[in-house]
Amino acid sequence: MAIVDSILAVIGLASLIVAAGYSVLTLIALFVWRGRKTPPHPQRLPPVSILKPLCGAEPGLYENLRSFCQQDYPEYQIVFGVLDPRDPALAVVKRLMAEFPSLPIDVVANPHQHGSNSKVNNLINIMAWARHDVFAMADSDTCVGPDYLRTVTAPLQDRGVGLVTCLYRAVPTQLIYSRLGAMYINEWYMPSVLLAWLFGYQGYVSGQTICVRRDTLQAVGGLQAMANHLADDHRLGELVHAFGLQILLSPYVPTAEYHEPSLGAVTRHEVRWMRTIHVLRRRCFHFVFLSFSLPLALFGILLVGGASSITTAGWALFGTVVAARLALYVAHRSRRDRHLLRDLWLLPFRDLLLFWVWYRSLFTSRVTWRGNEFDVDAAGVMHRLS
Repeated sequence: MAIVDSILAVIGLASLIVAAGYSVLTLIALFVWRGRKTPPHPQRLPPVSILKPLCGAEPGLYENLRSFCQQDYPEYQIVFGVLDPRDPALAVVKRLMAEFPSLPIDVVANPHQHGSNSKVNNLINIMAWARHDVFAMADSDTCVGPDYLRTVTAPLQDRGVGLVTCLYRAVPTQLIYSRLGAMYINEWYMPSVLLAWLFGYQGYVSGQTICVRRDTLQAVGGLQAMANHLADDHRLGELVHAFGLQILLSPYVPTAEYHEPSLGAVTRHEVRWMRTIHVLRRRCFHFVFLSFSLPLALFGILLVGGASSITTAGWALFGTVVAARLALYVAHRSRRDRHLLRDLWLLPFRDLLLFWVWYRSLFTSRVTWRGNEFDVDAAGVMHRLS
C-alpha cells in the first residue's frame, strides 16, 4: 500500500506541476500580448467592403451593427445578408439605413444554399454585392470602436499578409447562463489562443473578424472551398497559409455579445466548439484536459493527500494555480466594473463544466447549430441530419 500511495502522490504532484505551469504561462502570454505596441496606421487607406451575415434579432444587435456604421474610415460599404427574407434582423438594418443615409449600405436576402454551413452560404450570397477589393467579414454579435476598420485592414497593404484576424472578449447579457458561457471564452479559450501565439503558432483565425483581399480569396478557391466545413474560419486560414501568405493577429480586440438562455444552450454551444477543436487538433485533443488548471490541481492535491514529503510543495503549487486562476478571472474585467465579484462563485462550476464538455465531445460527432443537427466527419465536414 505504501508503494501505491507513493505512486499516487507522485502522479498528484505531476498534475499540480502541469496545472501550475499552464496557469502561469497563460498569464505571461496575456501580459506579453497586452504589452504589444499598435503599429501606426498608413496614410493610404483602400476602400473596404464590410460583410455582415445575419440570422435573427439577437440581443444587442442594433448596438453591435451600429458600431460598424460609425467607423473613422474614408471609404467603406456595409453589406448585410440574410438567408430568410422574413428574418427579423432586417428591421434593425432598415433602422440603420434611415439613421445613416449617407453610408453605402446594401441588403441581400437570398436563401440559396451552397453547402451545409449556413453562415458561409450567407457570405457567398452577399459577396456579389461587395464593391471593393478589401473585405472585412465580421459576425453579427461583434461590437467595435471607430478605429476598428483602420486597425484591422492596415496590415493587408503588405502583400505578404494574406489574412488578418482578431482575438475577442465576450460580454454576456445579464442571464446567469450567458455569464457562465462568457467565462469559457474569456478565461479558457482566449488564454489558450494567446499561449499558442506566445509559442509561435500563427494559424489562429476567428470569424469575429476576418480581413482578406479579393484576389487572395479568389486564389484559394473562394468561400465555396469552406461551404461544408464546421471550422470555416480555420479552413480559410489553412488555405491562405498553404498559398504562402502570412496570417496576422491584429492587436485590436472587439467585443462579442454573448447570450445563452439556458444551461442546455451553453452545453450545446460548447460541445460544438469542442468538436471543432477535436477536428482541428485530433492528435492532441485527448490531452486538452491538461489545460483545465483548477480541476487538474484539485485532482492533484487529492492524490498528494497525506504524503508528508511533498505536501508542502503540493499546497504551494495548488496555491499558485488558484492565484493564477483568479487573476484570469479579473484580467478581462474592468476595474470600474461594479459586478467584479458577482460571478466569482461560478468559477469552480465553470471549470468543472469545461471538463464535462470536453469529455462529452470525445464520444459524439454530432453538433447543434442554429437549431439544426449535423454530423461532423474526421475532415471537419458537416453533414446535415434529417
